Amino acid sequence: MISILIIEDDNDIRENTSELLELEGYATLTAANGKIGLEKIKSNMPDLILCDLRMPEMDGFTVLSHLGKYPDLKRIPFVFFSAKSEKLDIKTGIEAGADGYLVKPFEFKDLLSIIEKCLYKIKRSSS
Repeated sequence: MISILIIEDDNDIRENTSELLELEGYATLTAANGKIGLEKIKSNMPDLILCDLRMPEMDGFTVLSHLGKYPDLKRIPFVFFSAKSEKLDIKTGIEAGADGYLVKPFEFKDLLSIIEKCLYKIKRSSS
């Protein structure tokens, strides 16, 4: 079963996203901030990470940069989701190494689409 870690400080968004993804057949892990998210990544490596950009304790850019220090963690597809919707914000997120960027509020079908693209990319590179 594919596991997805959701790092999001807004409890409603985190729990609703987790519930919807579980209904689609994914296993989910959740973290309320980047610091907790990093601990979960290291203890139970997910197949994909969805991460808010702005959070207390550790923001999404910091999480992504920490992952870049570990070759096995660096390969995990990483998607930002954020209320920051300017083209420059999106460009900055992608240039930082994210595999995708969703603007909140997002449609669930768009989230599923980006997840499927990331998982397909992994499948292709491992075959």
